[in-house]
Amino acid sequence: MKYLPSILALLLLGATLPAPAQTPVSQPRQPNIIFILTDDLGYGDLGVFYQNQRQQAANRSEPWHYTPYLDQMAAGGAQLTQQYANAPVCAPSRASLLTGTHQGNAHVRNNQFDKALEDNHTLGTVLQAAGYTTATIGKWGLQGVDEVGPNWPAHPLKRGFDAYFGYMRHMDGHEHYPVEGPYGGPKQVWYGYENVSEAMAKCYTTDLWTAAAKKYVIDHTKGTDAAKPFFLYLAYDTPHAVLELPTQTYPKGQGLNGGLQWTGTPGQMINTASGQVDSYLHPDYRDATYDHDRNVATAEVAWPDTYKRYATAVRRIDDGVGDLLRLLKDLHLDDNTLVVFTSDNGPSVESYLPARYVPNSPTFFNSFGPFDGIKRDCWEGGVRMPTLVRWPGHIPAGRVVTTPSIFSDWLATFATAACVPAPARTDGVSLLPSLTGQGRQPESTVYVEYFEEGQTPDYGAFEPNHRGRRREQMQMLRLGDLAGVRYQVKSANDDFEIYDVVKDPSQGTNLARHPGYEQLQQQLKARALQVRRANPTAQRPYDNAPIPATPAASTKNKKSFSWKYVKGDFPWVAADEEQKASAHGTTKTLGGKELRNRRGMVYYTAYVNVPTDGVYEFSLKTTGKAFVRLHEAALLDADFGYIPGTELTQRVPLQAGQHPIRVAYRSGKAPQPALTLQWKKAGDTTWRPLGAAK
Repeated sequence: MKYLPSILALLLLGATLPAPAQTPVSQPRQPNIIFILTDDLGYGDLGVFYQNQRQQAANRSEPWHYTPYLDQMAAGGAQLTQQYANAPVCAPSRASLLTGTHQGNAHVRNNQFDKALEDNHTLGTVLQAAGYTTATIGKWGLQGVDEVGPNWPAHPLKRGFDAYFGYMRHMDGHEHYPVEGPYGGPKQVWYGYENVSEAMAKCYTTDLWTAAAKKYVIDHTKGTDAAKPFFLYLAYDTPHAVLELPTQTYPKGQGLNGGLQWTGTPGQMINTASGQVDSYLHPDYRDATYDHDRNVATAEVAWPDTYKRYATAVRRIDDGVGDLLRLLKDLHLDDNTLVVFTSDNGPSVESYLPARYVPNSPTFFNSFGPFDGIKRDCWEGGVRMPTLVRWPGHIPAGRVVTTPSIFSDWLATFATAACVPAPARTDGVSLLPSLTGQGRQPESTVYVEYFEEGQTPDYGAFEPNHRGRRREQMQMLRLGDLAGVRYQVKSANDDFEIYDVVKDPSQGTNLARHPGYEQLQQQLKARALQVRRANPTAQRPYDNAPIPATPAASTKNKKSFSWKYVKGDFPWVAADEEQKASAHGTTKTLGGKELRNRRGMVYYTAYVNVPTDGVYEFSLKTTGKAFVRLHEAALLDADFGYIPGTELTQRVPLQAGQHPIRVAYRSGKAPQPALTLQWKKAGDTTWRPLGAAK
């Protein structure tokens, strides 16, 4: 492996690959952005969200652990107490984060780990086009399963990232020592397209990813791209899967001259790659005891080793985050770096330890917090995430954001921070208004769908109506303070359970059984169909249900397309973010004079009048780029990678009545711009131009 030292010398130096063929946009003081994602860390695992409450209660039968640096991050920034993952397991959750699409419109759904992330806009491509250098470190798991590597179809370097270092495959993230593999066998660590695993002896992955992240930031400040902002997606693979331990105590000090350091020496690549693997227990937990029988008259017993391991793994992440935040201060990057910390889904029951260890249960620390549900559940405990955000000078210290939001909002948020428009494809909205306290916060679409065989655990801490519940097809939809939840969904007509998750976080009182919620029940059933489109790789029992029409009263006088023109040089089909219109009007059909001699975006809104229930087909063709939504569902995507003049078609089942259509059009280079959107009932031979409602 003579090439290895030279490859690692280049590791994360900030050298960039060519960005996608999109117009770069540069604005002063764009913040650096770091997104830190943990694996299977529960809402209740952070001190500031729940563990500190257990400590303050001082009930010795309910043990607690500590996250002091994350608590400091919360004190210096914002807590998002009502942020959701897009799915209750990692692959779809991470895919929705990266693409800005919720699970009703996503390509990766259910537990489709290692499925190729679609070739479309991502956090990486958007920020590259905004002038950022981009890197991802840690777990990927969205590379595509047909090839063994290194040329996976959805390698991070093909999805908007200039540099990659980490575990490519989902299952590799189940083992946290890539060389020794004491429980899961050796794994592969990749730098770009090179397998560099052999040099990673005794590297505990939490330490390895932290050291690599620090090196990336340090080298960026010294490199040729130092004037550019950077985006770092740091994806830890812990405390997920096997509960392994570090080799030794966290190195003294933090930041530039302390803490974890990248040595660059094969065989001792980081300064904790020595000693015995899987050996170090944090001293706060090594001799910890608790009241196991809830009887103060009897002697306390030691924590089972399983939970000493879990607490140590969480504490190691906490140390790493503190180390990285200190580095930002040392490099004077602190005030211009937006840092997000969160987890991909709720806490799990896995430990992958030998039989001599007690099984892992999130009940020991109540890692699910005040909620019911764990990983794979659509109860709050499976999808409510421990999200912290820090951006000194922009986000007030100690801010608590209670507005509901979801991971698919981060693409729009980062685009706004980077001074570029979000792509029209994103289902999310910018969260900067609620984070900074400035401006009006648009409403997020908090929607989850998932299939999982199995059941909610029969934990005594859970509400009786949740214990042992069969999961199967599940949905969750948030409307204000209320969450609609369905388990074992058999049809679109199944009732939602309705909970006020602000007043009733454990979801013990099903309001759907109370009078006065009948209209909300129908609203939930309708919206659960209007926000999504079917995906043949993740079939649902409601895929073929006719999408409900919009109530007639709200469509009054909608007899033509309304349009507005926003002048500008847009790098893609941009979301309509209430930009000031340069011109506006109405038209009977698309693609008329409103497109001529104009450079920028044209946004149309209209209604299609469906005469009878049935399956309808829509067709789009344009000389520019466009994106079409039906209600809130993605209908036709003629943006990323679209070849002008290509016809796109899509079939959807529709209920008779009025259905809103929104079209975002970006002008192209053709001298005569053209935009054609047609529809017909499936089986008919004649297309009809989409125009005035009749």
